[in-house]
Amino acid sequence: MTKIWILTANSNHARLFTADSPIGPLTELETFDNPDARAKQMDLTSDRQGRSFDSHGEGRHAMAVEVDPKEQEQIRFAKLIADRLEQGRVANTFERLVVVAAPAFLGLLRTHFNTSLNALLSLEIDKDYTACKADELRARLPQRL
Repeated sequence: MTKIWILTANSNHARLFTADSPIGPLTELETFDNPDARAKQMDLTSDRQGRSFDSHGEGRHAMAVEVDPKEQEQIRFAKLIADRLEQGRVANTFERLVVVAAPAFLGLLRTHFNTSLNALLSLEIDKDYTACKADELRARLPQRL
């Protein structure tokens, strides 16, 4: 019997479903929430940017932030989800993986998938179906997973 995990995700919320067969119904396994993705940027930073001296002269300027706090929070959430999927792979809990995620978040997830997890990936869909119930999601997916 083939065990399939189906992940639906966006930067705020993710749900993990399981199916016992390629044409079987979905059962919700786990839910992930990222309330910080909805927070205002000013709530994610503690204070204003640091200051630095110029390399020549006496001037000072604000140091630029490489990744803004909101994007950093999305990266952290994508890593959390990828780590959970990796735990399932290591434990042989599933044989195939289907990922349905909002386009921008799908890109973040891909960066955290290792080679072994990518090998189990059988389908990727760049849509945000996180609000769908299990039967609605199953109807939007291909008949055979």
